[in-house]
Amino acid sequence: MKTIIAIDGPAASGKSSVARKLAKTIGFSYVNSGSFYRTATWHMIAKGVDIQNPESVATAAGTADFFSGFENGESFFEVGGQRANITDDAVNRGVSAVARVPEVRAVVNAHLHALASVADCIVEGRDIGSAVFPETPYKFYIDASPEVRQQRRSAQGQADEVAARDRQDSSRATAPLTIPEGSTVIDSTHLSIDQVVDAIVSALESRGLSPTP
Repeated sequence: MKTIIAIDGPAASGKSSVARKLAKTIGFSYVNSGSFYRTATWHMIAKGVDIQNPESVATAAGTADFFSGFENGESFFEVGGQRANITDDAVNRGVSAVARVPEVRAVVNAHLHALASVADCIVEGRDIGSAVFPETPYKFYIDASPEVRQQRRSAQGQADEVAARDRQDSSRATAPLTIPEGSTVIDSTHLSIDQVVDAIVSALESRGLSPTP
C-alpha cells in the first residue's frame, strides 16, 4: 500500500475540488470514489435494473465488467469499456440507493485498494477514512453549512437535495457517512479551495509528511 490521504465529507462540502487541487499541489494521484458509485448507478439504470431492489443491484454489480486505472494523474472507472455520464439527474437521484448495497461497496473498495497499491493517492469520498482506508494516519473531513452546500450544488447544475443525501448517506447500514476517528475537521463554509488546501498541507507537514510534486 502506498501513502493514502483520505478526504471525507458530505455532498457539496468542497471535498472533490480540494482533493483534486491537493493532489496537484503535492504530486499525488487523485481518486474520486463517488465517480465509481455513480458509474455503477449509470450502468444499472442503462440496463434497466431496479435500483431500489438491493438484490437486483447486488446481482448487477457482480456481473458488470468494471475496470479502473489512472489517466493523467486521476482515476477513471468504466464499465464495458464505456465512461459514464455521472452527472445525469437520474444518477444523482439514484446513487445513494446503489451505494448502500454492500456488494456494490465491496466491488468499489476492491478497485480503490488496487489503485492504492500502485500510486500515492488522495482518495475522497464518504467512508474513506472510516471504512476503506481506516489505517491511514492522514484523514481529513471537509464540511460546510447546509445552506452553502445547497448553493454549491445548484451552481454545479445538479438538482439533488443535499439534506436528503445527508440523511441517506448517514443512515445507511453499510459504511455510513461519519467523521472518521482521528480526522482533522475543516469547515469550508467561509474558506476558498486554496485556503483549505493550505490547511491540509500544513497539517500533513506537522505530521511529518512533506511530499513535493
